[in-house]
Amino acid sequence: MKTYIHSLLAIIAALLFLTSTHAQQVKERDNMRNARYGEIIVITGGPFNFTGHVYNTIGLNNCPEAAWKSLDPQKIKSQFHARAVILNGPRYFLMDTTSIANPGAVVSFDTLQARFLADVSISLASILRGSSQPYTENKVSRTTRYLFKKGNTLHELISPRGTRYVMQTYSQQVDPKLTEADLASLGKKLSLPAGWHYEIHPLDQDYVMQTSGVAYVLQDNLKNSYQRE
Repeated sequence: MKTYIHSLLAIIAALLFLTSTHAQQVKERDNMRNARYGEIIVITGGPFNFTGHVYNTIGLNNCPEAAWKSLDPQKIKSQFHARAVILNGPRYFLMDTTSIANPGAVVSFDTLQARFLADVSISLASILRGSSQPYTENKVSRTTRYLFKKGNTLHELISPRGTRYVMQTYSQQVDPKLTEADLASLGKKLSLPAGWHYEIHPLDQDYVMQTSGVAYVLQDNLKNSYQRE
């Protein structure tokens, strides 16, 4: 009975998502788990508050290593008249299906194509550091629905206040050999702040994460990315 109720709630959530975005273009992708991608974040604004315009390679290519390594942030910065450029990848998705409202235009970065998908608020401190502060929330403007299928595993960070963050992607930026199989014991590798915990939860039913306009995302010290429940 409990499984039936959760399944029914997932269907209702999906219908509400489609209803709320009926006037928008919604792009859905299946078979996303372990799909490799990279993000080019073009930063504008300032002097104290900045916006990162996030371009993602998913659906266009698998972020080939040679093409990714050949990207020149300074050249991209000049191309877009930007304040800075951050290369965020390679990364791998953990959800099985994604839906996003109003995906943007495709842009060529040298030989690599990427599509605009979201805006993220970025602080001056992050600009000076060249990356976001680990275990600190960032506000991302997007409307999305993520489906994690029954039989897979959720990987979560829990803050001292009990706020849960579900891993949406893992990164090979800090640990080039990190794979999904390593995530079961990832807690041993993380430098968790006081009061934080890492947990894994096998799914006995489908699990849906949904945002309507704003998502709150953070990274651990290995640059794996999590979204607040």
